[in-house]
Amino acid sequence: MPVRNDDKTLSRKQRLQEKQRRQLAVVDTVDKAEAKVRKAEVELAGAVTEAVQVFGDEQSASEGLDMPVEAIRRFLAMAQDEAAGAGDVAGAS
Repeated sequence: MPVRNDDKTLSRKQRLQEKQRRQLAVVDTVDKAEAKVRKAEVELAGAVTEAVQVFGDEQSASEGLDMPVEAIRRFLAMAQDEAAGAGDVAGAS
């Protein structure tokens, strides 16, 4: 009859739990960082929208901000999506 070593089993279990704990901690860190990036992108989209208004059009804003027109348009679309989403949330309340 084989003898089981409970210390090794426990040790493996503890190692697995520690690995899972570290994995969850990393996932949590990434989730928080993604939320910060999203918030920063929304703020940048608002600033780009204001820049387009101040500069007069997308091309002038692109030149003034030294940012490609495609990026300007992406941020404008993002700001528009955010405004539409905020309108949906406000309308649902």
